Amino acid sequence: MITERSESDPGPRRSPPRTLVLANQKGGVGKTTTAINLGTALAAIGEKVLILDLDPQGNASTGLGLDRKNRPVSTYHVLTGEASLEQAITETVVPRLFVAPSTLDLLGVELEISGERDRVHRLKKAIAVLMTSEVSDPFTYILIDCPPSLNLLTINALTAADAVLVPLQCEFFALEGLSQLLKTVEQVRSALNPDLTIHGVVLTMFDPRNNLSGQVVADVRQFMGSKVYDTMIPRNVRVSEAPSHGKPVLLYDLKCAGSQAYLRLASEIIQRERALRAA
Repeated sequence: MITERSESDPGPRRSPPRTLVLANQKGGVGKTTTAINLGTALAAIGEKVLILDLDPQGNASTGLGLDRKNRPVSTYHVLTGEASLEQAITETVVPRLFVAPSTLDLLGVELEISGERDRVHRLKKAIAVLMTSEVSDPFTYILIDCPPSLNLLTINALTAADAVLVPLQCEFFALEGLSQLLKTVEQVRSALNPDLTIHGVVLTMFDPRNNLSGQVVADVRQFMGSKVYDTMIPRNVRVSEAPSHGKPVLLYDLKCAGSQAYLRLASEIIQRERALRAA
């Protein structure tokens, strides 16, 4: 699946956004929840954010209030070349937060484009074209929500991204899954995207009453060091309830522990971005 590096993107990239891919081959780690609520938090502090839904389940789109019947242009059409990314983008209930939705059609996209030479660069090219369009208020962040597997969709995302944000559930096999993802990131860096970095690891579903959670936190911090964000996302019932109402938890219950954690995470990410630019 991973092939040689392609030629440069078509056209110059004007005011490029920071593109972060949320990836973990394990399901149920809070990846989509983090994409939705981190995007909302970034938008709340003044950023213009696009969530790019690459998961065929389309939960990021649903969690932002977009009805499954109201997605005439999706990331499937973008990857197959039937539509531009700009055509797929739609507004959400959150000001300054937009989404390129997903549909179940994405399940078949791998077979449809597997024979194409640029199959792993489709998303990168689509983002490059979006950046060359005439916009007075460009996106400052693109968050890509991936499926819980290391397939062609995830490779497209990693090839297009500046950095990887890894949501990691505080559970027994957390480090095992992280090791596999890091190997894939290194492969992509070697063959497709030499500038790809690990932005950070966010620990999710943390329960301070659970001794195992505390041990996982210690192990992950020892293994990844400063790459682990200080902010941890707690296990919180309001975070779990919000998607069923088609809202990010920051709109559903701003004062709950989950909402406050995502606001802190957004602030921490902005601080890391400033440090990277200053370096």
